[in-house]
Amino acid sequence: MAKKITGYIKLQIPAGKANPSPPVGPALGQRGLNIMQFVKEFNAATQGLEPGTPTPVVITAYSDRTFSFITKTPPNTHFLLRAAKIDKGSQTPGKGGSVGRVTKTQLREIAATKMKDMNANDVEAAVRMLAGSARSMGLVVVEG
Repeated sequence: MAKKITGYIKLQIPAGKANPSPPVGPALGQRGLNIMQFVKEFNAATQGLEPGTPTPVVITAYSDRTFSFITKTPPNTHFLLRAAKIDKGSQTPGKGGSVGRVTKTQLREIAATKMKDMNANDVEAAVRMLAGSARSMGLVVVEG
């Protein structure tokens, strides 16, 4: 018989750097889950990623105090900032100068990477979504 699910926990943790401090410890502790077991499994699962990459994770908590988790691809903003080679987006997007630029080719590469986690029917739709995210961060999308 399948285990009874008691809830889902959604967190964003740097790859390979999970530890029992907040937000991981309190989120798992209130459900009675083994925090150190999750930390070890998460760090092992994300060791192939660049250390520190923000990684969304969905933890499924079961009634017998066990868990399973699924890691997602990093957020769009992480990929866009890396493609533009900047540290952070504009404080006031749309009000003057841009903080960087990304090309359509870079957006296609990001879309191909993120496709499984995006709500788009094809790569071109995903590129349009990423272009909107880039504009809202103060980045200019150029052809190329």
